[in-house]
Amino acid sequence: MSIRSILWPTDFSDDSRHALEHAVAIARWYSARIVAVHAFSPVYAEVPVLAGAAADDGCGFSPDLRAELVALGAGIETSVDVVESAAAPGILQYAVQHPIDLIVIGTHGNSGFRHLILGSVTEKVLRTAPCPVLTVPPRAQKTSSLPFKRIICPTDFSASSCAAMNAAATFARDGNAKLTLVHVLDDADENELFVPRPYDVHHHRELLEKHAREQLDALSPPVDRESVALTVTVASGKPYQEILRIADEERADLIVMGVEGRTPLDVMMFGSTTNQVVRRATCPVLTLRRS
Repeated sequence: MSIRSILWPTDFSDDSRHALEHAVAIARWYSARIVAVHAFSPVYAEVPVLAGAAADDGCGFSPDLRAELVALGAGIETSVDVVESAAAPGILQYAVQHPIDLIVIGTHGNSGFRHLILGSVTEKVLRTAPCPVLTVPPRAQKTSSLPFKRIICPTDFSASSCAAMNAAATFARDGNAKLTLVHVLDDADENELFVPRPYDVHHHRELLEKHAREQLDALSPPVDRESVALTVTVASGKPYQEILRIADEERADLIVMGVEGRTPLDVMMFGSTTNQVVRRATCPVLTLRRS
């Protein structure tokens, strides 16, 4: 990964401020700049935000927030901007129009209807962002450490998964971290056609696991095993549950996942594994789209 410019969207919440800590850490590793952006629609904006914008400098960034950005990002090039737009379209448009290499965005710790409304911003950004996106949940404050020392990278052998593995290997090398590649066999895998015949049905699962490990080993050469502690794991069950279980057992600081394309079918299927992992993870999740 080449990271020179990091976009940090903020809604002035504690969750956004927590994400800033991760943006700053990554900016330091890669000597990158941070662009803080607030997107708002005047019709829907909360009165205190608009009042603060009028009372301060017209950008909605209070002196306290500017001071915090400068203090946390000491020695890092930083800038602030405001976009008059709904949150998700404003963030995405900014990322398209500017040379942004990574978006670091906080997720809200809400449940029920409020979670669905607030969560939709992050999900829209994840589905269509032109660059990798790091989502930082509120719980990451207790379960994740910087720099990342334990990284989990699930793969289904797709193009986006390969991109995710390369990014995970970069983070692992730069942070001297442990990297675990994970493939989960679910019920659909039982019907895969790659299993040779004839074989006893009782050996089917064993063959599936063997084939998965061979595929993982074939993907592993790009990882520098001398500088990265690499582990390969094959699990069985519901993919998102197994990914989260392994991340919990490994006390992961980061999960790196691929996200498929932007077709209507991709958008509909997004609700399966990636969405569930992002919603439920207790550590940051980095998502990358296939080239």
